[in-house]
Amino acid sequence: MNTTAKLLIAAGALAALATPILAQQRGGGGERLPKECRAEIVKLCGTDRSQMRTCLAEKASQLSEGCRSALRERIEQRRQQGAGGGAGADAAKTPPTRTLSYGKDSLQALDLWVPEGAGKAPLVLFVHGGGWKRGSKDNAVGRAMPAHMLEQGYAFASIDYRLVPAATVEQQASDVAAALAHLLERADEYGIDRSRVVLTGHSAGAHLVALVGTDERYLKKAGLSFADIDGVMPNDGAAYDVATQVATAGGRMGGVYTDAFGTDPARQQALSPVAHAASPNAPAFLLLHVQRADAVDQSKRLAEALKSGGAAVEIAGFPGDGLRGHMEINRKLGQPDYPATPAMDAWLRKVLG
Repeated sequence: MNTTAKLLIAAGALAALATPILAQQRGGGGERLPKECRAEIVKLCGTDRSQMRTCLAEKASQLSEGCRSALRERIEQRRQQGAGGGAGADAAKTPPTRTLSYGKDSLQALDLWVPEGAGKAPLVLFVHGGGWKRGSKDNAVGRAMPAHMLEQGYAFASIDYRLVPAATVEQQASDVAAALAHLLERADEYGIDRSRVVLTGHSAGAHLVALVGTDERYLKKAGLSFADIDGVMPNDGAAYDVATQVATAGGRMGGVYTDAFGTDPARQQALSPVAHAASPNAPAFLLLHVQRADAVDQSKRLAEALKSGGAAVEIAGFPGDGLRGHMEINRKLGQPDYPATPAMDAWLRKVLG
């Protein structure tokens, strides 16, 4: 199938679901699309719902990358809701999850899966993406991942955290550490081996776990240290060197980074994992990325900094371009036939034993 045909199919799928998604915003149900994205759609296609599907089928490519990403997230959420909250082969064999609170804010919550009859299971904690200002534990991890982790004998947690602009990126990193502390403090109750822990995250979540894995202040604030983490696996992040990314990102994506990190060079430096990698770090890292230019460059920058700091680092690139590849590595990771899955499994076995 040629590229044009693929784009038309993608646009058609977007159009088929965009009208009810937009309508849902008015009804108050579900997670709202970002205000800027709704404004883009209205500007592009107007408010006549009878014409919107046709318009989006023809013009979806004219939406900003951030808006297309937000729409796809909502489309996937609606599909999962339509399938009974994500029911399917993976969900059917996944033991029930526990939803737990690790703080007073409604977004300080996590879902936890633990293998049945496993005694104490190593923990893999996942942090969702969404440009630091959106996303959810409920729909931001691929459906294969929880079941796959359980099959490998690992407990799996997917966390929510407070979002920009109501919270800062500093508070988000603190939320990651607080969620981990909550689980480790209750490790015996939950069936977790607190001596074997890996942090992972996608996109903005990749940045947050890399930051927590290089700047120990966040862990120490939660009563933990690097000794409580065996490894960190950032997945297709592009903000490990914040100042460079802010300077090179254009258009709306530039706004995403400045919304999160501001314009103060000192703050951007403080929130850059590469700036902390020369000091003690978590002991092992696996940096996953697809062939997005900024993700490739930023992963190489972080890998070099970590190696200079004495951490054990592996970097692994996989097929996939642009936003589509960025989303695919998150959605498909955990599927046995996806190339990144065996690389992840081998690294986890090495780090967690």
